[in-house]
Amino acid sequence: MIKLDRNTLFYGDNLPILREYIPDESVDLIYLDPPFNSSRTYNVLFKDESGHESDAQITAFEDTWHWNQSAEEAFFDLVQNGPAHVSKMIRAMRDFIGTNQMMAYLVMMAIRLVDLHRVLKPTGSLYLHCDPTASHYLKIILDAIFKPENFRNEITWKRRVGMSSAVHESNRFGVCTDIILFFAKSNEAEFNPQYNLNSSEYQEYIKARFTYLDENGRHFQPTSLVNPSYRPNLIYDYKGYQSPPNGWMITKEKMEEWDREGRLYFPDKLSGRIRRKSFADELKGMPVQNLWTDIYEINSQAAERLGYPTQKPLALLERIVKASSNEGDTILDPFCGCGTAIAAAQKLKRSWIGIDITHLAIALQKYRLKDMFNIDAGKDYKVIGEPTDLGSARQLASENRYQFQWWALSLAKAKPIGGEGKTGKKGKDRGIDGMINFIDDKKETVKDVLVQVKSGKVKSGDIRDLRGTVEREGASMGVFVTLETPTQDMETEAVSAGFYESGFGTKFPKIQICTVEELQKGYQVKMPPFRQTFKQAKKEETQDKPQQLRMMK
Repeated sequence: MIKLDRNTLFYGDNLPILREYIPDESVDLIYLDPPFNSSRTYNVLFKDESGHESDAQITAFEDTWHWNQSAEEAFFDLVQNGPAHVSKMIRAMRDFIGTNQMMAYLVMMAIRLVDLHRVLKPTGSLYLHCDPTASHYLKIILDAIFKPENFRNEITWKRRVGMSSAVHESNRFGVCTDIILFFAKSNEAEFNPQYNLNSSEYQEYIKARFTYLDENGRHFQPTSLVNPSYRPNLIYDYKGYQSPPNGWMITKEKMEEWDREGRLYFPDKLSGRIRRKSFADELKGMPVQNLWTDIYEINSQAAERLGYPTQKPLALLERIVKASSNEGDTILDPFCGCGTAIAAAQKLKRSWIGIDITHLAIALQKYRLKDMFNIDAGKDYKVIGEPTDLGSARQLASENRYQFQWWALSLAKAKPIGGEGKTGKKGKDRGIDGMINFIDDKKETVKDVLVQVKSGKVKSGDIRDLRGTVEREGASMGVFVTLETPTQDMETEAVSAGFYESGFGTKFPKIQICTVEELQKGYQVKMPPFRQTFKQAKKEETQDKPQQLRMMK
């Protein structure tokens, strides 16, 4: 087990990462938002600088699962090596459901949930975000792993208003909710009740109940001070008001203290009872229940939207983090996507671990952490699984050239273009792998830099092709990113393309060649003032350096 001492992002499959890196009982809170097995393909959508959707989109993931060799191996791993009760449960589930897509999804989830249970502290909790298509099966799995007595809530989140016109021709009611299953590791689990000051229900409650005003203009309601049971030691008269038969709820000394503080309400007639002033401005708010209707989805117009298909609102994750962890605790998100749970943990002064299986997601998270908190990979937190030298870059290219392409584009701060299907097969990119936008002049005219990435053998013809693509697309410049060392002929071909002269009066090479090794060492594309490639996350006003992972052994 490798020791971790800082906040960490991992690239790779979360199951081997959990087993290799995360010690037993070392995490305080787990949030996971895995694919729902909805048989849908999710694309990362990028906007052009006018705010309209562009052709710049790429498949983030497909959440369709199949019963294949990998599913069969995971099933037997659970049966042979999992806890006895989990083994029995998963065998019964297979007999009932069969070897289909749903069972493949549930086996994938079950084997990971066993390890997630292992890494949780006795005081820890897990929140699993899902939808109604599989939530009932997942709850059975969680009951088997965590035990039914550790089930805390099935939270229903109303993620949208449900005004879709598609419902008008549907044969069922519209679906506007997600399910969040909340389990604790044990009775020792931390929980901090949450309150909502802004809900309409709470505002109506205040308006109806707190109808009195004190001399300072504070709204209050008079609440009883009568003891519900007989307490002879609390029977006393106060300022001419007779004691209730059972006595007061507080001692005479406390009555005097509250009187001095202006917390007592005295009826006009002495025959009435002294009451306590319960002030509206001292209430924490409406206690949050298991129906969450006050946090809205991130729609296409939301300022928070970064373009990731399953991005969740920061407020949703902040509520979960606040409820089941404290400052300095460690938060784990094993399917972290664009990193909302990581951002919430960083904002709320928790340590964090994020895992994702695509370099695109890791790149989005790094940009987000930089934009929101001004923290950098390598200096303020670790990234494990990304190539760190030329040898590991070659290894990634040999294993998956599309993952290599997305990673290399992130080094150049370019957004990926095209990409269709689970394998990352090229779509309608017309020979373009990525794009960088920049500002051309003081009028903020937006121009494009086209980027091509090559992991194999390169030649001067590649530069001529890029030059032709730049001219055909009406782009301003082109960048050729290569894993191999460019030839002299390639350099000559690039130089012969001449320069691009910006509206600021500065010249830049129209065609540039940069190697992966140079980008790893910090080389930056030569271009006019840079425009944010990915949509910029809102900067947080208060921030702290990452917390040390005090959970690690």
